[in-house]
Amino acid sequence: MSLVSSNTLEQGFEAPRRYLAAAAILIGVVMAALDSSIVNISLPSIAEALRVDSASVIWVTNGYQVASAATMLICASLGSRIGERRFYTAGMVLFTLASLGCSLSSTFGMLVAMRVLQGVSYAVMISVGLGLYRVIFPPNALGTILGINALAFAVGTAIGPALGGLIISYLDWPWLFYINIPLGALAIVFSLISLGVDTDEREKGFDWGGAVTSAAALGLMVIAVDQIGRWDSRILILCGVASVVLVAIFLNAQRRSKNPLLPLDIFHSRRYSFAVISSVSMFVAQGMALVGLPFVLQHAYHYSVLEAAFIFTPWPIAVAICAPIAGRLSNRLNPTQISTVGVMIFCLGLGSLALLPEAATMNDFLWRVAVCGIGYGLFLPPNNKEMFSNVAANRTVTASGVLSTARTAGQSIGAALVAMVIALLNGLTDDAGAQFAVYVFGLACLISALSSLSSMLRLHR
Repeated sequence: MSLVSSNTLEQGFEAPRRYLAAAAILIGVVMAALDSSIVNISLPSIAEALRVDSASVIWVTNGYQVASAATMLICASLGSRIGERRFYTAGMVLFTLASLGCSLSSTFGMLVAMRVLQGVSYAVMISVGLGLYRVIFPPNALGTILGINALAFAVGTAIGPALGGLIISYLDWPWLFYINIPLGALAIVFSLISLGVDTDEREKGFDWGGAVTSAAALGLMVIAVDQIGRWDSRILILCGVASVVLVAIFLNAQRRSKNPLLPLDIFHSRRYSFAVISSVSMFVAQGMALVGLPFVLQHAYHYSVLEAAFIFTPWPIAVAICAPIAGRLSNRLNPTQISTVGVMIFCLGLGSLALLPEAATMNDFLWRVAVCGIGYGLFLPPNNKEMFSNVAANRTVTASGVLSTARTAGQSIGAALVAMVIALLNGLTDDAGAQFAVYVFGLACLISALSSLSSMLRLHR
């Protein structure tokens, strides 16, 4: 990362610059959350408008997720060489332009291509954005700002479904992306005013081999999962084997590289490593739930887009309430214990969704969705603080990139698993709707149980 003085790391920026700089990052977080949730709830409508099937339209979400996951570590490495502050601003500019491209897309292929570009630009800004909090704020405020960051994400996620439902009901789908443009312009102004310039001393060199192998490995893995039930099994096995081989090549190269894309010494901390594993598992389960829930509500239970948006709303509201509380508590209590309780509650919420009664009412959904939100809100800020608190200051950008990769890779794999279930059920017919809910939420519950186990292992010294 670009070097900053120890005094800056200890004290952060002075007010009001500190708050304008935080606002620049938080607006980006709101945009990313809004962009994801507003699209997820609208996928069935986009599929109908562009005349594509339910399994294919998931690539409007997954193209974004795969692109951001595949390039996150690359962007974190580039950010530490170009300068994180100007890199973040460039990412925000590109994200805003890509949103305009999505709005102007006239075909499904063009929309997916623009979503891929949007995913790359998201990786540019988020790969360094979270790490900048460690420069902007002093260490004793890190838990609080990470809680506010989770709150910002929850606000964007909460607004998204209702706003998406209104847009789909009264306007055309391109307006789902037009709304990013004024937010992006505001964030760009704040970035230019408050983030300042990077120092001249930066890391040198770039691991091009690691960039290619990591992106190819992740891309092949997600595509293979997504195409289960549609592609020939031999092709899927070939993709899976190729992904594993590329991961092995990547890790071996990182040990010997003078300028590794992913410095492996960051995983010497046992607590950090288990926090990463817990994050990946949690985000896979969350990705399955967030993408699967609109299809369950609209296909299996025949709710309208607005009704589905209303049912989804308790999740982000619960996150908005619980995340700041969990962030503040993590400044005083053991963050691992808080995040472990959170992921266990999240697992129970997913399990209750898998056990929905056949004639489920709206209230049956509402409380189950709220339990998921409570668990997720209690898990995220303490777990993120655990990750950042267990790495050296010169690995902050790398830690930010790993965290963002864990989120985007996990969510893209989760979305691909939803597409896999749809393909295996031969589409979302009325007969398959109830089965779809059991399979999606049941599998998500099992994966979140793995996250619970990883989190509990940190408690044992």
